[in-house]
Amino acid sequence: MITAIVTGAGSGIGRAIALRLAADGHAVAVNDLDPVRAEAVADEIRVAGGQATGIAGDVSQEADVAGIVAAAESAFGAVGILVNNAGHVHQARFEQLATADFDRMIAVHLRGTFLMTRAVIGGMLDRGAGIIVNVASQLGQIGGIELTHYSAAKAGIIGMTKALAREVSNRGVRVNAVAPGPINTPLVMALSQDWRQRKAAELPLGRFGEPEEVAAAVAFLASPGASLFVGQTLGPNSGDVML
Repeated sequence: MITAIVTGAGSGIGRAIALRLAADGHAVAVNDLDPVRAEAVADEIRVAGGQATGIAGDVSQEADVAGIVAAAESAFGAVGILVNNAGHVHQARFEQLATADFDRMIAVHLRGTFLMTRAVIGGMLDRGAGIIVNVASQLGQIGGIELTHYSAAKAGIIGMTKALAREVSNRGVRVNAVAPGPINTPLVMALSQDWRQRKAAELPLGRFGEPEEVAAAVAFLASPGASLFVGQTLGPNSGDVML
């Protein structure tokens, strides 16, 4: 059993990842900004026979991050898997973007990934073992109309993933990312119907993905079977990006 933290796990992709890692035998610290949602997912895991604890906290705040990691370690021991999934969505044309909207997007996605990773990586390096999976987006690879700030934040996560992997892979810590396409989650459903219709028409597979399909990719990267994957970005994206 490995202790895993999944951020933003109160719904959508994060919830699916938490459930999958628990099913794979890991003890899961379920983080969400909303304590009720975090505890609800932890309850799902416990009812199914797994080990989990719900932890509220904002990954963009250093004090909250310290609390999240401390609570996870208190419950289950040293963190061996970190999935940086916490997300935020806001839609606007670039010329209409307020500085506050841009800053919040970067704070949740990029700063949050940095803070959470920094909080656990020291212990991972000391033990010579650890797995970090960052949830990016295909929009970080190709960009998205009315989502410039989101695309920028996700592109930053992909760049961070590659750079960190070069630093720590030879010390036992594997760092990779997944870049999902549009997935049927509350975040995507919050985008305009026009945007969703246009995006669906572009996909070679002809459909949006499901959270469980992204969770499968994360579970693979967290498994021994992915031992040769270093600094990679897997694309469960319905064919939106082909590399």
